[in-house]
Amino acid sequence: MPKSKSRNKKAVYTPPKKAQEVKLSPRWLAPTMVAAWIIGILWIAVFYVTNVASVRVPLMTDLGNWNLGIGFAFIIFGVVLSTRWR
Repeated sequence: MPKSKSRNKKAVYTPPKKAQEVKLSPRWLAPTMVAAWIIGILWIAVFYVTNVASVRVPLMTDLGNWNLGIGFAFIIFGVVLSTRWR
């Protein structure tokens, strides 16, 4: 019976590739990310507290419910920045 060709051939040894460089995130990324989260949460919290207490904050009163969009925009911006963090 003839021998199979696959048994006779062995894979040639190839040395492992050198380790890739570790990419570091910029120094400003983490503080900006955390600051965006905190600003977003505080913006929404202040908006709700001023509505419940009927306190008039000039900018927030004029924006109305757009304050929620602004707060969530800051939070989403922080999440987007967190995807770039290494």
